[in-house]
Amino acid sequence: MTKTWIIKNARTILTMDDTRRELNGQDILLRDGVIAEIGENLSVPADAEIVDAQNAVVTPGLVNTHHHLYQSLTRAVPGGQDALLFGWLQTLYPIWAGFGPEEMRVSAMLGLSELALSGCTMSSDHLYLFPNGARLDDTIEGAAEVGLRFFPTRGAMSIGESDGGLPPDHLVEDEGSILNDCIRVIDRFHDASEASMVRVGVAPCSPFSVSRELMRDAALLARDKSVFLHTHLAENDEDIAYSLEKFGCRPGQYAEDLGWTGDDVWHAHCVKLDGQEIDLFSKSGTGIAHCPCSNCRLGSGIAPVRAMRDQGVKVGLGVDGSASNDIANLMDEARQTMLLQRVQNGADAMSACEALEIATRGGADVLGRPECGRIAVGKRADIAILKLAG
Repeated sequence: MTKTWIIKNARTILTMDDTRRELNGQDILLRDGVIAEIGENLSVPADAEIVDAQNAVVTPGLVNTHHHLYQSLTRAVPGGQDALLFGWLQTLYPIWAGFGPEEMRVSAMLGLSELALSGCTMSSDHLYLFPNGARLDDTIEGAAEVGLRFFPTRGAMSIGESDGGLPPDHLVEDEGSILNDCIRVIDRFHDASEASMVRVGVAPCSPFSVSRELMRDAALLARDKSVFLHTHLAENDEDIAYSLEKFGCRPGQYAEDLGWTGDDVWHAHCVKLDGQEIDLFSKSGTGIAHCPCSNCRLGSGIAPVRAMRDQGVKVGLGVDGSASNDIANLMDEARQTMLLQRVQNGADAMSACEALEIATRGGADVLGRPECGRIAVGKRADIAILKLAG
């Protein structure tokens, strides 16, 4: 059965289309999940549900490119409030070790519902620990109940404390089992169609939590299955020091050596990328999930987003996990992005419209979903309607 909606008399439509049009007093006709028509005084189909937007701003649905939904249940843990990244992780691992399937499902529902309140219509998730029988299936089930487009990634940790890693040994997995489960969840859940509600990615937690061999094999598996790759990279000074000590190179070079650059790859944070690494990401089409509030919360630094954008790097926004952010609001992330770039580069370094573009079109492009993130005929009807006060 055809489902038709019409958004009438929008105060302003920020399209984020190819010409970045801003439209006033116009309508949007939506049919079966696709934008069918945009214009003034559109006729109302008999079967249409009408949304009055005369006192609202209409934007593309916002896109969250980095999250750890399971952390929605561990906000404001006292021992981690004033810690840097590595110490913060070591504080929280013992708590997360007590989670199971129900915690994963409920946390996904909570985190995605919270995102929806700020206009988010699509979110990725990076789940890299699976205690007590938990599986990626649990978060996918929770996401289906909320209704956002979902991009779950099958994360992993294989280097525990006894081998020089950060996580407790009982939270790490055998690398063969990791790869086999990646294949299982891709085969069961991944949908590459344009209307897809679920796409699955492969996502070892970080270069310091898995072996070089797993990073390489994960990239080979993802390419064989035609799915995206995701991990954390160059998040703070400790991250850079670890890479130089253990691998003898900077994170960007390590990523390139193991097949972790390309238009099917996006990295979270990248706060400490240098000029050569930014150039590498630009030339290879590698995407970045910028998480400004988390970076501030953990004292990681200010990512060089202005330089990234100027060199054509794909940049989207991420709320990161609630344990390192305490809230999941993508509009807040967009505002923080704008403010931090102004702090770093001057008051004219980034406009509000550019920040919103990064939060919508930018995120969709990072996740390989060009059919989302813009309001244009033929694109998916993923739309946020933000009511103005008064």
